[in-house]
Amino acid sequence: MRYEAFYHTPRWRKKRAAILRRDGYCCQISKRYGRIVEANTVHHIFPREEFPALAWEDWNLISVSAEQHNRLEDRTTGDLTEAGRDLLRRTARRRGIEIPEKYRK
Repeated sequence: MRYEAFYHTPRWRKKRAAILRRDGYCCQISKRYGRIVEANTVHHIFPREEFPALAWEDWNLISVSAEQHNRLEDRTTGDLTEAGRDLLRRTARRRGIEIPEKYRK
C-alpha cells in the first residue's frame, strides 16, 4: 500500500490512537531522558515499507513528538537517521530479533 494511503486508513487511525493512549500521549524518546513532551506522532521502529509484516505490531510502534520523529527519520528521504537506527538495534536486541544487515553498525 502506498505511504499516503496507509496513513489515512481507518485501521491505521484506530491503531495510532491506541498507541498514543498506551503511551499516555507522552513522547517516549523524551521521557527516556526525563523530559515530559506531548506526543503527536506514532513512529514505526522497523520501517513499515521495509518490514510490512511488523507494521501492526504494538511493540514496533512508539509515540513521539514531531521534533523527536524528525530526529529518528529523515523527513525528506524517509530513511532512518543514526538515532532511528540505534532505536531499531536496541529494540531488536530487546526482542531477540536479528538486526538486519542494513542496520548493523
